Amino acid sequence: MAVPLLHLGLSLVLALRRSAKEDQILHVGLWGKRLVYVFAMLVASRGLWEPYWIPSGAMKPALLVGDYVPVTPVWATPQRGDVLVYRHPAQEVDFVGRLIGLPGDELQIKAGVLHLNGVSVILRDAGVFAELMEPQGPQARFPRCVNGAVGIGAICEKTRQIETLPNGASYAVLDIRRQTLDQTGIYQVPEEHYFFLGDNRDNSMDSRMAVSVGGVGFVPIENVVGRADRVLFSAAGRSLAHVWTWRGDRFFKAIH
Repeated sequence: MAVPLLHLGLSLVLALRRSAKEDQILHVGLWGKRLVYVFAMLVASRGLWEPYWIPSGAMKPALLVGDYVPVTPVWATPQRGDVLVYRHPAQEVDFVGRLIGLPGDELQIKAGVLHLNGVSVILRDAGVFAELMEPQGPQARFPRCVNGAVGIGAICEKTRQIETLPNGASYAVLDIRRQTLDQTGIYQVPEEHYFFLGDNRDNSMDSRMAVSVGGVGFVPIENVVGRADRVLFSAAGRSLAHVWTWRGDRFFKAIH
């Protein structure tokens, strides 16, 4: 979802006014000054990027709900494993996903494992992804957990693995339980189209589902908006003005 630059600026101003009063408790004054400085630089370079806010958990753990991401134009041909923002083929809505299939590729998922042109990708166990069971973002959605229904404030877990594509691109993917999309037919990517997946495989609306059933389907290359390489800043609450929910460890974090 695109976020107007003015909205980001006003949110920062409101957050800083609040942080000035609560600095001794929240210790965010320094971060606030840094964000204003960064915001000023971004305004100066406005023609080179577009600001996007992440409203869903489809790309966890690479992107969390409440991440603000500057998206830059795609100057070179995208590669498998790139994280891109694209326009839904049938709706005036922007999505973010990982590019998996190029024109002419054949893809299939067997028992939850991605196969690309007849070859299984490499999967390596990487423990669990843990987060609090709490409302996330302005839509106040709760995460889904592999450890069952846990109470608010408890730890919600998902199985984490490292997926490596034939071109060497590696990234973390999450799994909750076996579901229908863990066993699919073969997808043949048409010319001038891409195939996208979310890293949070059991909680992602992506190219595995056709547009006719509420999915994304194959995405025309011309629908690609840009590349997401880094998180600018991040807030776990329902508003950027809630400075106590800022995730300082995600500021300027590279997206893998």
